[in-house]
Amino acid sequence: MTNLSEEEFLWAKQVYFERCAGCHGTLRKGATGPALTPDRTTAMGTTALSAIIFNGTPRGMPDWGKQGFFTPEQIDILARFLQQEPPAPPEMSLEQMKNSWRLLVSPAERPGAPATKRNWQNYFMVTLRDVGQVAVIDGDTYEVVSNVDTGYAVHITRMSATGRYAYVIGRDGKLALVDLWMETPTKVAEVQVCYDARSVEVSKYEGPEGDFTDRLAVVGCYWPPHFVILDGQTLEPMNIISTHGYTVDTKEYHPEPRVTSIVVSHYKPEWIINVKEIGQIWLVNYVDPFAPQIKMLRAARYLHDGGWDASRRYFLVAASQSNKVAVVDALEGKIAALVDTPKIPHPGREANWIDPEFGPVWSSAHLGDPAIVSIGTDPEGHAESAWKAVRVTPLPGAGSLFIKTHPNSQWIWVDMTLKPDPVLARTICVIAKQQPTELYRCWEASSYGRAVHFEYNAAGTEVWVSIWGDASKPGQTGEIVVYDDATLTEKAHIPNLITPTGKFNVFNTVGDIY
Repeated sequence: MTNLSEEEFLWAKQVYFERCAGCHGTLRKGATGPALTPDRTTAMGTTALSAIIFNGTPRGMPDWGKQGFFTPEQIDILARFLQQEPPAPPEMSLEQMKNSWRLLVSPAERPGAPATKRNWQNYFMVTLRDVGQVAVIDGDTYEVVSNVDTGYAVHITRMSATGRYAYVIGRDGKLALVDLWMETPTKVAEVQVCYDARSVEVSKYEGPEGDFTDRLAVVGCYWPPHFVILDGQTLEPMNIISTHGYTVDTKEYHPEPRVTSIVVSHYKPEWIINVKEIGQIWLVNYVDPFAPQIKMLRAARYLHDGGWDASRRYFLVAASQSNKVAVVDALEGKIAALVDTPKIPHPGREANWIDPEFGPVWSSAHLGDPAIVSIGTDPEGHAESAWKAVRVTPLPGAGSLFIKTHPNSQWIWVDMTLKPDPVLARTICVIAKQQPTELYRCWEASSYGRAVHFEYNAAGTEVWVSIWGDASKPGQTGEIVVYDDATLTEKAHIPNLITPTGKFNVFNTVGDIY
């Protein structure tokens, strides 16, 4: 029996959007996770689907039942929902976006200089996933300066070129603009530009083609599949560009080519926009936001996230289901290489460091393999290692989401957040840069929850790690543990946060320091 009541259907539809669409697609055609269309799911049946939802998979799917996110009865509803035709999602027009736009404090009403005496460049913007907020935390004092209402399940925060503004994008497509110069950081504008989003970036170019400092923002959407250019000071929507297109390998039309990551060039007035399902990387010139010039580069399918190499010339982005990392030369505007990697590379911005044997490398975590993979990034000084996976460092388990380092650090930090084993899920490890063949040390960062995502303070002397708890369990909702990077010892706890995940230090985010 796969029939659902109207109440069950609406509940399952919302839960699928919140918890499942990111990996399996809004139309359920698959991406990082497999397709969940009725031709596949009805053959599996309710019992098999329920078992997978309850137990998770080694490839990185969470064990929703074991973690207690869903009851057996709720899992049964989800399993039956997956055997029905996916409901058709709505589109969104520019008029609809403008109807959602709220300018709460005009630019003229904002301070002309920092009104706070705090070291705002060492603020951390911390995602509080399950309450639709970001906490602005003072990196000097560990105080929560402000909790700002944002969109649901914030994915990332990006800073303006000056660092004054934080652009916070929720998975529900709601963008919030936070002014960090105010005495209390305050949301000054908001808008919804889609129903499902993952990325936001800003304009930073200043040169012969104009000064675009803090002038523009861009949001990349999962659904509808498009990106939106906005006024960077007010968030007024200006233009929509659809990403519908054809796959780079088979040249088949894809109905859901989602925008995953966006970065801004350090050389040109360009955004580098990654279109997931079709495997194209678009170089979007933003000098004229109403008629942007777009150069489409062929990469590999299922593009996800990535980061700059240490020189800021090359952008490395994972094509997760293709098991490749694409390298974009931002100066020459071309694909420099496609690097083969182990299963399911899952980079955030990742880690740049000097390998004692191979020179400058960029290292990535992997969902599918228990390893960190390092790619050579110095084609001039270490040509024999450039754009090759030169080192694989084993981990105790797969399911790693993030790694982190800093130019001043001797360590590389790594999590294993999606490991089904609850002990490993809250375990963090460090690798010594001078002995990168093995782990230096691993330990449990908490007695509960999952350890996820690292960020350094502005000085590069501390590492903050989130403990992702359960919003329904008082005392175990979540916290941040602060470590001394030199000694690996705990310095502080910032307790009673609601499901903290990503953390973005203002100084490091502006400078792309990782």
